[in-house]
Amino acid sequence: MARRRRAKGLNFGRRRKKLNIPLIKEISLWIMEIAIAVLMAYVVVWFWGMRTTVVGQSMNPTLETGQRILVDRFWYRLTDPKPNDVIVFLPNGNEKSHYYVKRVIAVPGDTIQIKNGAVYVNGELFDEAVETAAIEEAGVAGEELLVEEDEFFVLGDNRNSSEDSRYANIGNVKKEHIIGKAWFKISPFRDMGRIK
Repeated sequence: MARRRRAKGLNFGRRRKKLNIPLIKEISLWIMEIAIAVLMAYVVVWFWGMRTTVVGQSMNPTLETGQRILVDRFWYRLTDPKPNDVIVFLPNGNEKSHYYVKRVIAVPGDTIQIKNGAVYVNGELFDEAVETAAIEEAGVAGEELLVEEDEFFVLGDNRNSSEDSRYANIGNVKKEHIIGKAWFKISPFRDMGRIK
């Protein structure tokens, strides 16, 4: 009995394998969900999860040196800093400097003066968010100053141990040099919470 020889080349008579459409749809859905989750995690970390460490005692008692805080980089894209906000910035935009953390006292268009150890904004005693000591050194704010457009006058909460807008080497902080709003203390664990 003669054997049939198998034809070489393509065999169009063969059955095609069926694709498992439901499985392909499920895998595609998983891939999309993972991509969306990764994108959302990136956005959350980029805008609200930037961490920095407080350097120095200038923000005592609100913040202490070595505390780690979260910085909201998104909020000030929508709005401007307000009085009593705690901001993170680079002094004069110096990218080689550590981040400074200070409290906004006066905003564009405000006048500011420090007299008799107290802060006056637009001729009225500033409504402090925290209790502070009388200021011993008024610096450039000994005379009434006008805060220019896109600038902010900032002070540390520890007024007598703070390098801030009273001194010419820091001066008013330009909006473009503000990194974001300090909003949450993450360490040490016992002090964890929102920054007021």
